[in-house]
Amino acid sequence: MWFLSLGLSCFAAILSQIFYFRPQTISVSQLFLQFMEEVIPGPSENARFRTRDNWFWRFMNPGVFNLKEHVAITIMASTASDSALAISIFAAQDLYYHVRPNVAVGIFTMIGSQLIGYGLAGVMRVFLVYPTWAVYPQLVPTVQLFDTLHRGKSAAMQMKRMRFFWIICIVVFVWEWIPEYIAPTLTGVSIFCLANKKSAWFTRIFGGAAGNEGLGLFSLCFDWAYVGSGGGSIGSLFTPLATQLSLYAGCAVCIISFCACYAANVWHTQNFPFLTQLLFYENGTQYDQLAILNDDYTLNYEKLEQNGLPWYAASQLLYKISRTMYIGAALMHFILWHGETVYNIIKDSRTKEIDDPHYKKMQVYREVPWYWYVAIFVATVAMALATAYTADSGLPWWGLFVALIFCAIFIPVVGTLNCTVGYAPSIENLIQMLGGAIIPGKPVANMYFTLYGYNTLTQALNLLRDLKLGQYTKIPPRVTFTIQSIGAIIGALLNFAIMRTIITSHREILLDVQGSNIWSGQQVQSYNSDAIAWGALGKPLYATGTRYGFVPYMLIAGLGFPIPFYFLHKRYPTAGFNFVFTPILVAELGYLSVGINSSVFTSFVLAVFSQYYLRKYRATWFRKYNFLLSAALDGGTQIMIFVYTFAVGGGSGKTTPFPTWALNPAGNPDYCKRLTD
Repeated sequence: MWFLSLGLSCFAAILSQIFYFRPQTISVSQLFLQFMEEVIPGPSENARFRTRDNWFWRFMNPGVFNLKEHVAITIMASTASDSALAISIFAAQDLYYHVRPNVAVGIFTMIGSQLIGYGLAGVMRVFLVYPTWAVYPQLVPTVQLFDTLHRGKSAAMQMKRMRFFWIICIVVFVWEWIPEYIAPTLTGVSIFCLANKKSAWFTRIFGGAAGNEGLGLFSLCFDWAYVGSGGGSIGSLFTPLATQLSLYAGCAVCIISFCACYAANVWHTQNFPFLTQLLFYENGTQYDQLAILNDDYTLNYEKLEQNGLPWYAASQLLYKISRTMYIGAALMHFILWHGETVYNIIKDSRTKEIDDPHYKKMQVYREVPWYWYVAIFVATVAMALATAYTADSGLPWWGLFVALIFCAIFIPVVGTLNCTVGYAPSIENLIQMLGGAIIPGKPVANMYFTLYGYNTLTQALNLLRDLKLGQYTKIPPRVTFTIQSIGAIIGALLNFAIMRTIITSHREILLDVQGSNIWSGQQVQSYNSDAIAWGALGKPLYATGTRYGFVPYMLIAGLGFPIPFYFLHKRYPTAGFNFVFTPILVAELGYLSVGINSSVFTSFVLAVFSQYYLRKYRATWFRKYNFLLSAALDGGTQIMIFVYTFAVGGGSGKTTPFPTWALNPAGNPDYCKRLTD
């Protein structure tokens, strides 16, 4: 367990950092990290492997490789695979402020920020892990794959499913070389762009195979790295259909609103690229953020007066509006649909036993004492305070505690949605807004405030998810806690090292608006722009009566959005209004504002086919193979991307591009008119 855990944790951490600098956000699939089950078997557990019955294999694995070892390996590796948000700070400082933080400060900031959420999670496990209603639908394919790999392997059906898994994995590994390297046009085949290669509007609406190109309407994507959401929490083959329909309904409104704003030139948006995360002067040139800052990177109001306030592209502003609204929607959705349930669980926790069968079986193990969580919380808070001051972040000590308190308030809200519908709304925008209000004029301080207010929530949710996985598979809670803590530390160290390597090798591409179809700095660009807009310019840009003063009020608008659906369900209980997940619907109004969007239509079609047609009309096949198929597709794809990145993609410092040909054109891969140089 320890050998494979450490090895796969290193592998996953490197892969996650590569994905961070891809033109679309991809996460390392937890399903993929289960692959090593048969790589190091017991020395004589199967006749096929008796040639390995020697001292080396006996040392590596003296007994049968069991399910609990396997789950522990997966948890540690998946924890290491979560790209640390602190990377966004260090990358932004390097790219936009020309500051490289001290290695020691960087490493301890990474470790502290990755572990600080675990203490808060320990308090919430009573109602976000133990009860039956805390399902975590994203864990279903993971648990089913474990079952396939370990229970009844001698049975004919299990062997058949195993062969199915490996065949799909190998086939997709070979296939992914075509859309990723040989023929990038297959990332997004747009019939409309092929019919009209000179129309800018066709690019905006139907393009999407290149980063920040277009909205990808009706594009056909043959690259599973994008179609399957890269193993993220929203997966076409395993996320409940109601959740995905809410997401794609939001996408439809997103397409209409983006195009309408651009056509009407709302907020002078025609002066800027259609999709971009950067800030601009009104004439369309990129905003010089250093021109309005002092030497200590605080706002200089005289320089701001000379340069003027920056502008957003309409697509980016609509993204901010939607992400502000859905925080309010998530809070109200939680209160209306889950508030009473959570309240009763908390009220009864001291007097009534939890009746979940999985939880009852876990009682044979010793639970993690509360003081373990308190100890790790206190230690990491101290680490965060020390590094915030030694890094000259500008974040005061009380700012750190405000961020943590705010995060603690939202853990039960976001955690409830995550464990019931498989979707965790992001409060990043709200944290940035709050940081800008209480610590004005300091963009770097805003980055750190966001790190401890938002990333802490994310890490808490990760621990809760893995504790539930441990409950499903009967892993001792102390083991889960230990291996996840170690995985977080390994991931933080390697994230930092790989980030520096990639920035050194691909600085110009990362600074470019559109980037390439291999590398992109869109996540860093967005994080930096938000820090300038909220941290340095929060008051002059977002105060009531200013240009974007209406954005904070979208939080109030979001609070009202779930109410009509709730009362409609009460009035018409069989009409299906309870399946409309309003936080997701609102959040995705800005979903297409960034990255490669050519996969959205294909993902929608695949979701309907899998979660509706197969589940309803081919239920037996769906139960036996659907989640297994998702795991195999994720695994083959992500192994390929890892190999490709270091072999020819520039991960080792040298890029070897494939020769230009019909399916690898010099411009946009889908032949749409290129809108940026």
